Amino acid sequence: MTGDQLPVLDAIGAEGGAAALHAATLTLDTHVDIPWPDPPHPAGTTNRRVDFPKMARGGLKAVVFIAYLPQGKLTPEAHDAAAARAEAMLRHIAETGEGSDPARRFCRDVARMEAAIAEGRLAALSAVENGYAMGDDLSRLALWRSLGAIYVTLTHNGHNLLADSAIPLPDLGDAPVRHGGLSALGRAAIAEMNRVGLLVDVSHASRDAMLQAAEASRVPIVATHTCCAALRAHPRNLDDAQLDALRDVGGLAQITAVPSFLRAGPKGEQTRATVADYADHVDHAVRRIGIEHVGLSSDFDGGGGLGGWHDAAQTGNVTAELVRRGYGAREIGMLWSGNFRRLMRLAEGAAG
Repeated sequence: MTGDQLPVLDAIGAEGGAAALHAATLTLDTHVDIPWPDPPHPAGTTNRRVDFPKMARGGLKAVVFIAYLPQGKLTPEAHDAAAARAEAMLRHIAETGEGSDPARRFCRDVARMEAAIAEGRLAALSAVENGYAMGDDLSRLALWRSLGAIYVTLTHNGHNLLADSAIPLPDLGDAPVRHGGLSALGRAAIAEMNRVGLLVDVSHASRDAMLQAAEASRVPIVATHTCCAALRAHPRNLDDAQLDALRDVGGLAQITAVPSFLRAGPKGEQTRATVADYADHVDHAVRRIGIEHVGLSSDFDGGGGLGGWHDAAQTGNVTAELVRRGYGAREIGMLWSGNFRRLMRLAEGAAG
């Protein structure tokens, strides 16, 4: 299957309504954190925003579950501990999808994901958030890919050995800038990620690091969970020049459902954001860089959750809002997974 929707969409047509369109679309959420340690198994109903029953109820067919590493000290011992955690999380994610239940499958590449969904299964994928866990050992990238990871986020909050972060952590001794963008090790890591078939995720990277990564990678880069600085000034959001850079290298901005990235709340109060605010950012990115370079993600269980898209069971509300705004079946298919699958194929094809 190479189209943006499942085959039945041709028989439904856009006039079938948002619910039918949603049901026929290959919906993929590219960034969902898992609790650690001792996560509840997602096969049952849990207090997580994403588990397999919620995915089924919300018509969310595939999810990239994240092995997240908080930034720590830049010591060999801390790096080794972070690597052990990352690898344990990747193995756990694979096990949750590779169980005996025929309703789901763990997928290490785009072809397996598409085949699983064509068979009516839910698909689980994995990725690593924060290259901190690599330390200075490039061989860990190939190991992570062998465990099924499809991308690595260069940084999280706090500078690491690879790159500067958009949000330095003074408590860890961070100055505003450590490397001036990417370090030499960061450039080597990007080359190795290209070689082993891992996408380069620039979410959380500083502006300079993000722009340098766009130039350094021979595979288009992706920001798997970000929003638009033109609508909400936040250090985690991409400004229009950064969006343009993504477009110019064939990359992708995945708009995410973190309330504080979408709109500012009253001082001292939690930001209130809705699916409409989310779609405003999608609209801006599409107008700025084109539908081919925009996608959707939630960052559920990592800070995401909106009025109307509280958890995976409400995923259809996003499609409904996009339909209300005039997006058709082709465009919605591109946003939900078609564009990201293109990048997955490019990364897989460039490996070796």
